[in-house]
Amino acid sequence: MNPYRLGLSRGAIELRQVLRSRKDIYSYLSTPLLFLAVSYWQSRDGDDATTQLSLAGGIASTIFMFGLLTVPQFLFGDREDGTLLRLRGVPGAMTVYVTGKTLFVLVNIAVSITLLLLGGWALLGIELPDTPQRWLTLLWVVTLGIMAVVPIGAAVGSLLPAAREALGIYMLPMMGLMIASGTFFPLRDLPAWLQNVVSVFPLRWIAQGLRSTLLPDSAQALEVSGAWQHLTVAGVLALWAVAGLALAPRLLQRMTRRESGSRLSARERQRMAKTAY
Repeated sequence: MNPYRLGLSRGAIELRQVLRSRKDIYSYLSTPLLFLAVSYWQSRDGDDATTQLSLAGGIASTIFMFGLLTVPQFLFGDREDGTLLRLRGVPGAMTVYVTGKTLFVLVNIAVSITLLLLGGWALLGIELPDTPQRWLTLLWVVTLGIMAVVPIGAAVGSLLPAAREALGIYMLPMMGLMIASGTFFPLRDLPAWLQNVVSVFPLRWIAQGLRSTLLPDSAQALEVSGAWQHLTVAGVLALWAVAGLALAPRLLQRMTRRESGSRLSARERQRMAKTAY
């Protein structure tokens, strides 16, 4: 059978499982709801620009967190419970697995962004993009942003040691990067050296591209360059997407080749020993 069709079917099954679990629904919707709560708190000051900035940062952070935090968690869990080991011996199984996870992530991100946009419009009075050009910009920024961070998240997840502590340690610099990338405040307020560091990573450009669709053109003065820099945004995100799509499949194949029954059993014994202790 067609592995891509099977992958879409697998992804649809995982989505249905989420809908049957209140815990999972809360887990995936908590991030956009949190950003809406923060935007609502800021809107009490009557500063519409700050609220718009907060919403744009919330959308950028949602894309970033799903790609670079949630995707590695998926890989960690499937490696720990033996899912990837069972798939290794089935022809085309990794294509099915990656296709299913891609559908799952895309739907979750799409629902989260829709909730942020509609919630911001209905509850906070935030203005949505007012021209077809702005909607088109929103579409390509979100699409390129997802393509830039999801494959990198998969690559990082394949490199992390099979230990829960490693995942926790990895989250710390990622959260620091999210805070320092100017998602919720003007990047120009940060030191020049830090601006240069975060400009290497995609989050800074995702956030800037989203601000260009939700904020008025006068807000360009708050940017480091004084412009939206759409070509630079597209170029940086495209480079990250190409690098991730080239790197992730090789690293995933390498990770699955290294899995074995003995390694899985050893990890299970370590977990049991820690629980007993």
